[in-house]
Amino acid sequence: MRKTVFVMLTVLLAMACISCNDEALDYNNPDVGLFVKQLKDGTYNTKGPDGYIEVPRFTKEDIPELLTHAGDLTIIPSFPLPPVSSYLGTKVRLGECMLWIVESIRIGQYASLGCRMVRADADNYEGIYFLSDAEVRDAAKRYRYWWENAKFPKTEWSVIPCFDDPLCGSGYRWW
Repeated sequence: MRKTVFVMLTVLLAMACISCNDEALDYNNPDVGLFVKQLKDGTYNTKGPDGYIEVPRFTKEDIPELLTHAGDLTIIPSFPLPPVSSYLGTKVRLGECMLWIVESIRIGQYASLGCRMVRADADNYEGIYFLSDAEVRDAAKRYRYWWENAKFPKTEWSVIPCFDDPLCGSGYRWW
């Protein structure tokens, strides 16, 4: 009897510890670090207001922290695509997904229906046109440069031709 009670208490304690580690992400007020951790662990499952698992509502204030993860080429098991997306692609890189979120914030809508960038002159969307790791790092650098310069207002004297578009002139685009 004593052994059974001990086993039951051990199981209950283990279950309590597991549930303590299951941190919930607030959809409307998300934490970038927790979001990244859950994506890497494959445990992200926060639902939006319509009941779909979606990217939480990040804002311009989150861009600096999102960009700190933009160069992370870790392959994540899945990424919550827009509910209207029919793309069921392969595993994606964390950094590319962070850039997708930044681009979505920048333009005020989904950057694309899939969290992937392709070469701008791609004939189709075969895997050979997806960006390499080096190209994703280059895109991350371009987004960081854009963000640093976005702090300064554009004037009639601004000479930066790609002031408002991080991918301008890169040969990359969102797919």
